[in-house]
Amino acid sequence: MRRDTVGIVLNAAVFLFTIFVVLLIDQSTKGMIVNQMQPGESIPVITNIFHITYVRNPGGAFGILAYRTEIFVAMAVFFIILVSILPIYFPGRNLKMSCALGILTGGVMGNLLDRLRTGHVVDFLDFRVWPIFNAADVFIFIGAIFLFVFIIKKGG
Repeated sequence: MRRDTVGIVLNAAVFLFTIFVVLLIDQSTKGMIVNQMQPGESIPVITNIFHITYVRNPGGAFGILAYRTEIFVAMAVFFIILVSILPIYFPGRNLKMSCALGILTGGVMGNLLDRLRTGHVVDFLDFRVWPIFNAADVFIFIGAIFLFVFIIKKGG
């Protein structure tokens, strides 16, 4: 194989493996919550600071656009298509970008799976001063930060 081909295959493998790991973590944590708790139930981990609280969120961040699942599904599909063409604009062997995009995409796909399966996402991380969120949301945030830093460093 040529060196370019090896780089492309390695980037794709890192990207897909990262998505798999993120989805595994996201879906298994949500599955534990659904199987062990009732909606609305809250378990204090650190009283008044951090609780595990089972909420079914039919909207997006902060509950916006509740019950507009089709909008979130369309946005997720658009994002996944966009990510699949990004390597055209950032060619070459860049494992950091593949990892950042894999984290971000895995998070998007985790919430997309919930929405397609049930029409809502399972949220459970409750810090009492912020709306309740889930592992996929954490991965989306981390992946976006990594991607932002990568793009800023490449541009500078």
